[in-house]
This record gives sequence, C-alpha cells and structure tokens, in this order.
Amino acid sequence: MNLVQNRVIRFLILSLATLTIGSAALAQSLDGMTWDEIVAQAKVEGEVTWYVWYLQDDLRRAVQAFEDEYGIDVIIPEGTNAGNADKLFAEASRAVGDIDVFAWGFDSFANVDLGTLFQPLSMLPADDGRVSEITGIDGGDYALAFWGNQSGIVYDPESVDAANLPQTPEEFASFWQANPGKFGFNYENGGSGPSFYQNVLRIFSGLDFSDGSDAAERIAALESGFDFFNEYADLYVITGSNADNIIRVSDRELWLAPAWEDHLAGLQKRGEVRSDLAFYIPEMGMNGGGNGVAMPQNAPRPAAAAVFIDWLTSAETQTMFNRDFGTAPMHAEADDSFALVPMSQRAFQQAWAAQPFQGAMIEAFIDNVILER
Repeated sequence: MNLVQNRVIRFLILSLATLTIGSAALAQSLDGMTWDEIVAQAKVEGEVTWYVWYLQDDLRRAVQAFEDEYGIDVIIPEGTNAGNADKLFAEASRAVGDIDVFAWGFDSFANVDLGTLFQPLSMLPADDGRVSEITGIDGGDYALAFWGNQSGIVYDPESVDAANLPQTPEEFASFWQANPGKFGFNYENGGSGPSFYQNVLRIFSGLDFSDGSDAAERIAALESGFDFFNEYADLYVITGSNADNIIRVSDRELWLAPAWEDHLAGLQKRGEVRSDLAFYIPEMGMNGGGNGVAMPQNAPRPAAAAVFIDWLTSAETQTMFNRDFGTAPMHAEADDSFALVPMSQRAFQQAWAAQPFQGAMIEAFIDNVILER
C-alpha cells in the first residue's frame, strides 16, 4: 500500500468518526480515555498541525523523530507570530479549528484567559520534570514550555579573557574606556540589545520591573541610567539587530555584544559564524524566558496533539533540542551538557519588564539616548 493510499484510508476513517460523533464532540473526545487509547486514536487521526512561527525548516527536520516513532505526520504551516495569534483568536468561536498545537512566547500566555482558549493538558502522562512556569508566568494546566531561551553576551575569546569579562554596568563602562568601539548593542530588531540596556536601567533606577505601572515618576527614575549611556556614548557602537551583533563579533569588528544563546548556537552549528565564539550571562542579569505550547479548545485532532505535546516536552526531546538548537532544556531530567553556559550562570536570569512600563521605557530610552547620539 503506497503513501497516497494510506492517507486516503486514514482520511476516510477520520471522516467517518467525525460524522458519527459530531465535530464538536471530536474536540473533546479524550475525556475518560487511557493514555494507550489516546495514542491509538492519535495514530488514526494520522497528523498534527503545529503552528510555530520560527525556525520552521529546522523544526520540520527535528520532528521527523516523532513522525518515525508514531507514524503521525507533523504539519508546520508558514506563518508569523502575529499571524498565528490572529488565526487563533479569529477561529476560537468555531466548533473545530485548524490548529492542533499552538506555540507562543510564554509571556504571551499571561495576557489571555487560558481556560477559554485552550484545553487542559491533564490527559498527558504524569511527569514532574515538565516545566509549566517561566520567570513567574504560570501556564497552569494549559501551557507547557518546550523552548528555553536566554540572552547574554557573545564574546571573542581571541581578544577577551574569560576571567576579565565585565559583569556589572561599572565593569562594562571600564571595558568601553579600555577598548573603545569594541562593544555594540542593538536597540531594535531583536531583544538581545534591549535585554542589555534594560537591565542596566533596572540597576541604576532600583525599580521593580515586575510592576507594570508607567507612572511619570517611574519613567523619571530611569534618568540616571540614561545619563550612564550618554556619558559613554562615543565608546560603544549601536548595531542593527541580533544577528548583526553576532556577525560583527565573528568578524572581529566587535569583541563583545548581546546575543541569544539559541541564536548563537544555531549560527555556529550551521557554520555561519566562528565556532570558537563564547557566551556568558553577566552577574548583573539579562533577560530569559521561553516558548510554550498549548492545545486550542477546538483542536481538530486532539489525540495527536496530546501525543505530540507529550513528546515535545519530554526529557529526551529537550535533550535533543539542547544539542541541536542550543536551547535551555525545559525538563528537569534533560541533559544540558551541550549548553553554551553552565547551570550556575542561569541564576542570573531576569524576567522581562511588565507592560505597559516596558513599552514606555523603550520609548524613553530611544528619546533620551538613541536620538541624543
């Protein structure tokens, strides 16, 4: 039997099930089922559609291990983060939607009513190693982390000794004075540079960034941080993006620049930047977080979605993601030996500032620092 015949038969079986029990019931048909029964139904459903907005070609290759293990095809449509979210909201009122598994930045889950949009993942086998909370954002029963990311500093070990890496704003200023033009950061087109400057502002202001208030006195408290950047404006470089930071360090134009751990690891694995570049998280702290997955209430293939989420968040898959993508593993039992930083440095992870304060801070930084250069 060829692949086309298999898919035709699979379609007929699933269509018959839909006609028999009704489309609305299909989206809720996991209640009372054992895990073995869910896996069996998943194989009948035959495919799962995963809406994820980044590294789509790489992730299509990565999920081949799932396809080989379960015989279930994983479809990753083309799409952007905003476009995928718009689709999720637009079809939320439909009895059956198009999305089986939805990936989102974990902080975005905090902005919606999880129980309205997503099914609880209580049907998954018990596993205490899974991660449902990142930087204080709790996915509860509805969202699980599958991709940990961390910003930090990429550096050129040919030019900077690991023992002399700057750890505090004052030490960065000393580095700028001793090595003018050898440090750069972006303020747009990616979050690594904003992670750097926002954590400097956090230290100078002493503000609680988990408070989202954008009251005038809170923005005024950032002034000492703006003064810091303006004082040394001639000694550091403003770059164009996350990628620009890493490429300039690889090309030896810069010696240090902000970067994302997984971004750097991916570029190195593909041979697009030097393999000897190193990465660290300064003691002053830089932002980290991750991405999670959830199952929409109206997922058309809920069993396949459940089996895929179980695989995606397992220790084995998280170990593979750490090895192949440089992610911070999102499972307590995963092997993180391929990470670019030791676990001890992850204690320096900071959460992103809450909104609307973060947006007001970005606007004020551009007005008071970038436009003053």
